[in-house]
Amino acid sequence: MGGPGNRRVVAGVSGSLGSLTALHRAATEARVTGATLRAVLAWEPPGGDIAHRGGPCPAPMAAWRRMADGRLTSALETAFGSAGPGVPLERLVVLGQPGKVLLAAADQPDDLLVVGAGARGRLRRAMWPSVARYCVARAGCPVLTVPPSPLHRAFDAVHRRNVWKLPLDARELAD
Repeated sequence: MGGPGNRRVVAGVSGSLGSLTALHRAATEARVTGATLRAVLAWEPPGGDIAHRGGPCPAPMAAWRRMADGRLTSALETAFGSAGPGVPLERLVVLGQPGKVLLAAADQPDDLLVVGAGARGRLRRAMWPSVARYCVARAGCPVLTVPPSPLHRAFDAVHRRNVWKLPLDARELAD
């Protein structure tokens, strides 16, 4: 086991509300334990990796990599503003599937992997496998799954009303 200076809290970041909530929790855990916060964003080319195995053109791959880096920068600025997280920060943008990338980034027994649990319904589970479940089942370090913020539920309710063009009573948001 490494010393306190080697401890890392690894946070999976996608830019979603759930990942921003997990990022805040990861920063808190890093602050409490004196660890370094490692913010990790996994990315895949449009159409997935299989569409580009035959030798993708380097220019689009470089552009997609820059876009992924910009998404991580934007997520960090949204979460912490210009002041940053208040702990040592490592940024990591990696080409690959999110679960595999996060497990590779949190490869030490002293690491703590923090991921958003996300709101999961049957349809979502069938269409998009859970990164949190993947990590919990395979990680060699502790994994902290962070439930969605209570504001996330209110945001989803407003979004559904907008999609279905239903009237919105602002008093419902106060509950």
